[in-house]
Amino acid sequence: MSATILIVEDEADLAMMMRYNLEAEGFRVLSALSGDDAAETMRETLPDLILLDWMLPGLSGIELCRRWRAREETARIPIIMITARGEEEERVRGLATGADDYMVKPFSVPELLARIHALLRRSSPQLVTTVLKAGDLELDRTSHRVRRSGREVHLGPTEYRLLEYLMRHPGRVYSREQLLDGVWGNDVYVDERTVDVHVGRLRKAINRRASEADPIRTVRGAGYAFDERFAATT
Repeated sequence: MSATILIVEDEADLAMMMRYNLEAEGFRVLSALSGDDAAETMRETLPDLILLDWMLPGLSGIELCRRWRAREETARIPIIMITARGEEEERVRGLATGADDYMVKPFSVPELLARIHALLRRSSPQLVTTVLKAGDLELDRTSHRVRRSGREVHLGPTEYRLLEYLMRHPGRVYSREQLLDGVWGNDVYVDERTVDVHVGRLRKAINRRASEADPIRTVRGAGYAFDERFAATT
């Protein structure tokens, strides 16, 4: 499963160009044409990295950056500010607001991709590794195999994608709607209760022994998370 990148850019041609190149690179791409659209998108889906234009209709990029840095669930998402403002004072202002990097239009696609990969290696190394490990649980993204305490865990395709999605960000709580979008895709129309059914199947498959701790945490009224404390329990 590749990283999800949110493009917040009101220039349609530039947004389309970035989307094309990011998807060609294997990223999953979300897009918003205004600050208000971006705020709404972030309420539904949390990306792994944000490309944020400075000047936007409605909420500005600077204001969005400030708000996201103030929220616990979005405070650590890498943000690359993209703008026509190249003066040192403006770059400093963008970085001081909370942006992790800064690119001035026009920019080269290879440089943009290099900066994205560099930030993801630091913020989400699990997105580039082939094996995810936590406690006695191991997920091999190349062979699509899951093992617990050395034994093979047999999962259906949906349960595998669900486990991988949760393991990518231990501790992050995902609502059922976010899981439907991230695991099933926003073009698939299924009921939110479907998530509960597949979480139940996943738990049954990975928790075969009574002594085994459950790595999936239910957060009442919010959704599900991969318990960040799980690695320390085994």
